[in-house]
Amino acid sequence: MAEQQTDFVSAGDKPVMNRWFVVVGAILIQLCLGAIYAWSVFTPQLRPQKMFDAKVELAADLESGVLSSTFREAFAASLTDFKVVGEEVTLEPLSDQAAVSAVEPGVKWEITDGGETFIVEKPVNATSLQVFREGRFGFTATQTQIIFSVGLATFAFTMILAGQWQAKVGPTKVARLGGIVLGAGYLLGGLASQALSGSGAFFAILVTIGLIGGAGIGLAYVVPIAVGVKWFPDKKGMITGLAVAGFGFGALIWIYLGQGLPAWTQIKTTGLIASAGVASTFLIFGVAFLVLVLLGSVWMKNPPEGWKPAGWNPPAATDAGAAASGAGTQFEPKQMLATPQFFMLWVMFIFGALAGLMVIGIIKLFGIDALKASGMDAAEASVTAGTAMALFYALANGLGRICWGIISDKIGRKTSLTVMTAAQGVVMLIFFYMGSTPALLYLGAALIGFNFGGNFALFPAATADFFGNKNVGKNYGWVFSAYGVGGIVGPIMAGMFKDAGADKGVDAWHPAFIVAGIACLVAAVLGLLLKAPKHDAAT
Repeated sequence: MAEQQTDFVSAGDKPVMNRWFVVVGAILIQLCLGAIYAWSVFTPQLRPQKMFDAKVELAADLESGVLSSTFREAFAASLTDFKVVGEEVTLEPLSDQAAVSAVEPGVKWEITDGGETFIVEKPVNATSLQVFREGRFGFTATQTQIIFSVGLATFAFTMILAGQWQAKVGPTKVARLGGIVLGAGYLLGGLASQALSGSGAFFAILVTIGLIGGAGIGLAYVVPIAVGVKWFPDKKGMITGLAVAGFGFGALIWIYLGQGLPAWTQIKTTGLIASAGVASTFLIFGVAFLVLVLLGSVWMKNPPEGWKPAGWNPPAATDAGAAASGAGTQFEPKQMLATPQFFMLWVMFIFGALAGLMVIGIIKLFGIDALKASGMDAAEASVTAGTAMALFYALANGLGRICWGIISDKIGRKTSLTVMTAAQGVVMLIFFYMGSTPALLYLGAALIGFNFGGNFALFPAATADFFGNKNVGKNYGWVFSAYGVGGIVGPIMAGMFKDAGADKGVDAWHPAFIVAGIACLVAAVLGLLLKAPKHDAAT
C-alpha cells in the first residue's frame, strides 16, 4: 500500500510503522553510543591524584618511619586546595594512627591512615617530594589512554563487520545486540572495578570497557544511518544529521552525569563518580545503555521493498540523478573500493576528522597558553578554555550535524562538502590568532565544532548518494575508517609540534593549525572535483 501523508505504511495487511519513529530510535541509540567520549571523566579517578610538593629534607623523617610535625602541617595545608574532577574533596589531616612504610627506600613511601592511602615519591635529582592521594586503581596516564584507544579502534573495526552483518540478518538484531554488548561491557566493568585493583583492574577494564564496550558501539552505530536513508530517501542529509547528532549530545549527557555540571555554570552539583564511585557509575551507565538501546532498536526496521515516501519519486536514472537519490546502481563494498570517488571521500574525511579531533585534543591546553600569553591569570584561563570546549565546541558539534544535513538536502552534498571543508580550512588558519581573546576563542571553537559535526551527516549521506541507499550500511563502515586515521594523525601531530617547541610557549601550537588548515582546503578542492561514479564501476 502506498504511504499516506501520516507516513504510516504497511506491507499487505500487516502494519509496519510511521517512519518518524526511526528518528526517535536513532537518537535514543546514538545518545548511548556517544558515551565513548565520556571516558575522559573516569580517567582522573583511575589515576593517583597529586596533592602537593614537599621539601626534600622531609624524606629523612620518612626514612625512619616518623611523620614529623613539619610534614603533618604541610599535608594539612595542602588539603584546602586539593580537588578531584572539579569537585572539592574533604580530607582530614593525618591522625595519630597514620603509619608510613618504605616501598622503595629513599625513593617511595606509603602512608596509610584509616581508609586512605597516600604515596610520597622522590623523583631522581628532584628538590621536592611529590605527594599523591592513591586511588584503589592507580592507573598511569598511558593506561587510561590505552583503554580509550582500544575502544575507538574496536568501534571502527566492528562497524565494518556490523555493516555487512545487518544487511544479512536485518538491522533490528544488530542494534539489539549492540545494546546488549555495550551494556554488558559496562556492567562487567563495574563488577570488575569492585573486585579488582592495580594491574588486574587495568586489564579487566581494558577488556570490558575498551574491547566489549567498543564492540557494542561499533555494532549499533551504523544501524540508524543504514535504516534512516532507506526511510528518508528524500531527506537523507536531515536523517543522517539527526541520527548522528545524538552521538555528539550523548557525550555531554554522560559527562555531566558522571562529573556534575562544570564550574562555569555556577551551579553546585555532585556527579555520579564523586558520589557513588567509579564502579557504581559503570553499573548505572551499563543499565541505562542496555535499556535505551534496546528501546531504540524496536524501530530499527527496513521499509518494505519498493517503498517510497508519499508524493516523492526518485530522479531519472542518469549518472547524476541516480547518484543524488541513491536509486541508481547499488555498489557492493568491493566495487565501491575500486572507484576514485571512494578514495576522494575517504581523504576528505581524513582531513576533516584530523582538524576537528586535533582541536578536541588540544583546545584547552592551547587556550590556556594563548590566554596566559595575553595577560590572563592561569586559573581564569583554565576556566575560559574549558568553557570553549565543554560549551561552545560541544554544542556546536551536535548542532552542526543537524544543520549541515538539512543544508545538504537543499544545496546538494557536493556543494555542502566543499563549502564546509573550505570554511573549516579558513577558520583553522586564523584560530591561532583568535585564541588570545575569550570571545574570539569561543567563536572559533563554535565554528570548528559546527563544521566538524557536519562530517558525520554529510559523509554517510554522500556514501548513499554515490554508492546506493541499499548498501550504505555495508559501505559506510569503509568510509568511516577515515575517522580513525584522522583521530591518530591530528592529535599526535599537534602534540609533536608542541613538544618540539616547548620553549616557544603558545607559538609552538601554530604549525599544527597551519597544517590542519591547509589539509581542509585540499579537501575542499577534492570536493569540487567530485563526480558521480560511472555505472560500469558496479558491474
